Amino acid sequence: MNRKAKGIAGERELIHTFWDAGWAAFRCAASGSIKYPVPDIIAGNNIRKLAVEVKTIAGVHKYFPKKEISELLDFANIFGSEAWLAIKFKGKGWFFINPEDLEETPTQHSASLTLCERRGLKFEELTKN
Repeated sequence: MNRKAKGIAGERELIHTFWDAGWAAFRCAASGSIKYPVPDIIAGNNIRKLAVEVKTIAGVHKYFPKKEISELLDFANIFGSEAWLAIKFKGKGWFFINPEDLEETPTQHSASLTLCERRGLKFEELTKN
């Protein structure tokens, strides 16, 4: 399975997980392919709205260009939602991390497995009311 197919499979997995938890969710098929800042998934219930950028990785570090994080925050601000990064580390499951908790360098942001275990939330923690 190529990288794009793995990413789409991860997004679809999360969409099913949100629906199973009683939330509505959909995949934004245009994310990354149009000039507007669009997240991978929009999810919500009658209390909260989430804009989620989704990543699945085999390693223990994920790097994000500053533009990607800026666009997620821009969308969330315009839409009135919370911005989250969903990262699935191989064998460790999903972690949700707030963009503000990412480590920052002059050119990019990063999230390590250690950071996600310390500062991130599991799905059940993110979606509890």
